[in-house]
Amino acid sequence: MSLKEQITDDMKAAMRAKEAGKLGTIRLIIAEIKRKEVDERIDVTDDQALAIIEKMIKQRKDSIAQFEAGNRPDLADIEKAELVVLDAYMPAGLSEAEISAAVADAVAASGAAGPQDMGKVMAIIKPKMPKGTDMGLVSTMIKKALSGA
Repeated sequence: MSLKEQITDDMKAAMRAKEAGKLGTIRLIIAEIKRKEVDERIDVTDDQALAIIEKMIKQRKDSIAQFEAGNRPDLADIEKAELVVLDAYMPAGLSEAEISAAVADAVAASGAAGPQDMGKVMAIIKPKMPKGTDMGLVSTMIKKALSGA
């Protein structure tokens, strides 16, 4: 079963269960997938669907930060609920320990000496990270490793 079919089945299940919040988020995913299909005249693959969901997750995280900074916890809670639904479709990423080990290997392989070499390390590590890995966390760990180096 493709990811697109799974999302459609989940939408039907959410309709039957009358889960309005989940249903709304799933409909947003489907709308983005259909928009891409129509704009580019293609059938979206699983990888493309994951990229769409990943973009939506990033948007939700940015919105949560903005709403919390603007003292709007009500809107931040809505975004957090959508984020939970979106995260369910992402494959499991690496654990913090696995990311830390990969960062240490990449720093050693690149010969990075300080924060100015972050691009070198990122170029080595990014292709090795599976889909669903929090690249923000990877970036933070690289900065921490390079500042301590």
